[in-house]
Amino acid sequence: MPEDTHHSLKVEMIEKCRLLEKMGYFIGTWGNVSVRVPEGFIVTPSRIAYSVIDPSDFVTVSLEGTVVAGHRLPSSETEIHRVVLARKGNTGAIIHSHSPYATAVACLHQNVPVFVEDMAQIIGGEVHCTRYVPAGQHRKIAEEVGKTIGEENAVLLANHGVLCCGRNLEEALVANQILEKAALMMMAAGGRGKVIPIPEEFVTSERNRFLYKYGTAKDAS
Repeated sequence: MPEDTHHSLKVEMIEKCRLLEKMGYFIGTWGNVSVRVPEGFIVTPSRIAYSVIDPSDFVTVSLEGTVVAGHRLPSSETEIHRVVLARKGNTGAIIHSHSPYATAVACLHQNVPVFVEDMAQIIGGEVHCTRYVPAGQHRKIAEEVGKTIGEENAVLLANHGVLCCGRNLEEALVANQILEKAALMMMAAGGRGKVIPIPEEFVTSERNRFLYKYGTAKDAS
């Protein structure tokens, strides 16, 4: 049997899936993860509980949508991952979750404006909500996500859930946490009025600072 060159990556994916389950972002098998690899991307399998998932259960899919490795069925929402990874070349990992507050905003068919600095830095722009697509219409949902997401690292799926991106799996997780916190803050502030967005020029400058200066001597000023 050939050696699995992505074994350590799959172990990391399992760790993140189990963490997301503990956080309440995943329930049962509702929630999935993908990570870009040279062959395309690795995605979680369909209907395998994260409490028992094994590295051998993951499926590798090409960016054209062909299964190239794995004995399981890929996630039923694989097409969403494929469309986003094909469109966003700087995205290395995706988490599709059902975190409660962000999903609540998605059920309101509202967007989440950039009103706190960590959103500007990690997500990079306003998070838009797709139009509603009935459950099970996976290709249509993927098309809607592809039309809705831009340079920002997140999108809300109407009456469904959340999709967050990052350059790696850790960054995608942080994006998910930041979006969930922002959604909670947005709903908490709702009784006093709408949140006030950060001006676009500062959203752009904060995103650039995070990408190119944060954690370096250039960020000293």
